[in-house]
Amino acid sequence: MSNECGDMDDGAHWGVTALLARAATADARAEDRLHVAVADFFLDDTARLDDRTRIALAATLGDLIQAVERALRHHAARLLVARDAATLATAMEGDDASAFQRLAAAGMLRDPELMRELLGRVRQDLLTDALAGESPEDPDQPSLLPRLTAAPDTVIAGSAAALLTAESRRRIPAAPGQPAATDLPAELHHRVIWWVAAALRDGFVDVVDDSHVVLDRALVDAALRSIAAHDEGDRLEATALRLASALDPQAQELAVLLVEALADRRLSLFIALLARALGLEYADAREIVLDTDGERLWLVLRALELDRAAIARIGLALCDADPARNVDRFADGIDDIVAIAPATARHALAPLLLHRDYRAALVALGRGTRR
Repeated sequence: MSNECGDMDDGAHWGVTALLARAATADARAEDRLHVAVADFFLDDTARLDDRTRIALAATLGDLIQAVERALRHHAARLLVARDAATLATAMEGDDASAFQRLAAAGMLRDPELMRELLGRVRQDLLTDALAGESPEDPDQPSLLPRLTAAPDTVIAGSAAALLTAESRRRIPAAPGQPAATDLPAELHHRVIWWVAAALRDGFVDVVDDSHVVLDRALVDAALRSIAAHDEGDRLEATALRLASALDPQAQELAVLLVEALADRRLSLFIALLARALGLEYADAREIVLDTDGERLWLVLRALELDRAAIARIGLALCDADPARNVDRFADGIDDIVAIAPATARHALAPLLLHRDYRAALVALGRGTRR
């Protein structure tokens, strides 16, 4: 009687071996899926991403990694051609976008700092798009940002024009062959560039002899080029902060500018004005504005001495744009909001104005001592 396994040709034997290997890991994968499903089931609804945010976040993260990969591939391939490695250059120019899958499988894209930044960006963009906007009271007058680009103060005009440019660049991908404009803070930009370079190198595991030296050098040089081309000052958030600083609004002017910024659907400027007035980082002010509960934002507005009319216009604009915000709750609570004295609000906000890393360290220490 013949041995069934022995009668197999090499191709069939390889197929059976692969099937057995996949089956051996199926139990572990099923257990992993169960743990994920259980965690998802018990996740508080307030912490769960809505479908619109989840889809937008997936698209933003995927587009960012793909743009970096495309730019690194293109420049590394040019370097390889120049260094007499045409075969490697051809493989590098391939359309097989694999960096995202490799980084995701390694768990590297779960980086909290990267996800905090991208989630904040996505939620800000979604809220900006949903703002209804209002026409200026004078129909012959341009809306806020276009009006500021024509300001007689050249610092204000230049800063407003830079913000318009930054907004456009955020929405338009980099041209082929150009370094990818991630619009990330410098440290995160560097991190992502090196991640993608490593993921590309991981796709050339079969490279032998001295070719790996040429390949590594090309990827490193391409990465350094993208890092050198990145100017953190060109980021949308940085340009918004520069405009807020150039405007330098006094107490009475701040309320008008905040209301106008929302009416002009310039949420980035609204956030930057709050950040500058409070001495906060942009990301911290953005977190306050995007919080659908709103309690911290109302405290901020009272700390800055905004009156009932301004708070009402801001609250209604945000509630109209975001279905997760309860407009009835806001309307019912506005008397309590206005009743808070500015000094009381500033005292309550004092812990929030501390450095983010210091606050995070205090939270971590508190969790550790409670165990």
